[in-house]
Amino acid sequence: MPEKIHSVSVIMPTLNEAGNIADLITCTVDVIKATGIPCVEILVVDDDSPDRTWEIASRVSYPNVDVRVIRRQSDHGLTNSLRDGIAASKQEVIVWLDCDFSHPPERIPQMLFMLEQGFDIAVNSRFTIGGGEVREGKGSLLQTALSRILNWGVRFLLYPSFSDYTSGFVAVRRQVFEKVRLRGDYGEYFVDFIFHALRAHYRVCELPYWAAPRRSGESKTGATFRQYWRRGRKYLWTVLRLRLDVLRGGI
Repeated sequence: MPEKIHSVSVIMPTLNEAGNIADLITCTVDVIKATGIPCVEILVVDDDSPDRTWEIASRVSYPNVDVRVIRRQSDHGLTNSLRDGIAASKQEVIVWLDCDFSHPPERIPQMLFMLEQGFDIAVNSRFTIGGGEVREGKGSLLQTALSRILNWGVRFLLYPSFSDYTSGFVAVRRQVFEKVRLRGDYGEYFVDFIFHALRAHYRVCELPYWAAPRRSGESKTGATFRQYWRRGRKYLWTVLRLRLDVLRGGI
């Protein structure tokens, strides 16, 4: 039997997203409220952005919605921001997404729907059938190629049934975090998270979506091979560590 979701916390980890954050908050609440879910909580977890994203977010209000801002002035990093957001959240389902509109808020309801059908984790995926991405600007072709190569390699070494190990666009039932923690520094946390969720036999599904170019601001990933390598070596280390776990204990 479908299990209706009554409350959702949305975590928005930000760094220099002043041009996006106000619209993102409003749009996200709009699409979730349209599903009939009565209780929505927004947590903007900001790494003390020089463009004062945290200040802009603190001025956003929405009727009957708790919009909170956590300004992190030390211990910066994407994974730390998500951990702090999860710890501060109060609702039964936790969603997080990139805050540049590359993760369209309009695709949140499909994840919530699948949780209502009995899944524990729903991931919006670029690499399942019907998904894709559109990148623009400097380094976009390189970024697309390396992202696809990385995901192919991770699938080969870990769980090949899962497609988008670098998604980071996800809805999770709170009880999952009783067994699975976020580990890592940047986007490699998602590889680790999905691996351990699947290994713990949580019900995980992927849904297609098209990743759009960011609306404003600059990518945090980089635009050159050297910048990608600085990020990518953490992914490689994570995958090798998890592969050793597989060889020791089996999938």
